[in-house]
Amino acid sequence: MAGQNGLQTPVLVLNASYEPINICAARRALVLVLKGVATPEEYSPHLLRSARQAIPLPSVIRLLEYRRIPQQTRALSRKNILLRDRYTCQYCLRTLPSSELTLDHVIPRSRSGETTWENLVTCCIECNNRKGNRTPEEAGMKLARPPRPFTLHTSRHIMRLLGRSDESWRKYLFY
Repeated sequence: MAGQNGLQTPVLVLNASYEPINICAARRALVLVLKGVATPEEYSPHLLRSARQAIPLPSVIRLLEYRRIPQQTRALSRKNILLRDRYTCQYCLRTLPSSELTLDHVIPRSRSGETTWENLVTCCIECNNRKGNRTPEEAGMKLARPPRPFTLHTSRHIMRLLGRSDESWRKYLFY
């Protein structure tokens, strides 16, 4: 069997028109291919092995039927905030694994700060402790960039960043 790493490898999802629309894990991509919903366009070096066969895992799949993509809105979640901020503390600019990152309310909740795209940022544990129950200005800290909602532009940018490590994605991401 391919290790969990292989099944968690990012896969670029294209619409039937070859337009990049999403990223999913190789496990989900394989399910879509086996269900006949998508077809592999490119393969990764990872194999899913069973006793009798080895199945190459896709790195790019294309949906067989065109899907109209509504105005993209992403769920407000820890994972999506980390993705938007590229796993980088928005105060000290260190890039860390998700286990070493927290979410910070720029305006603390105790001060009526809301849990919104515009008030949450990725923050390392040290900076979050240093900031405490204060605004960045009160703590003498500066945000790298103001937090914004996850948009189609953000999504495409993340696809391009992930595509840097996978040559096979580049021709689909309009370089």
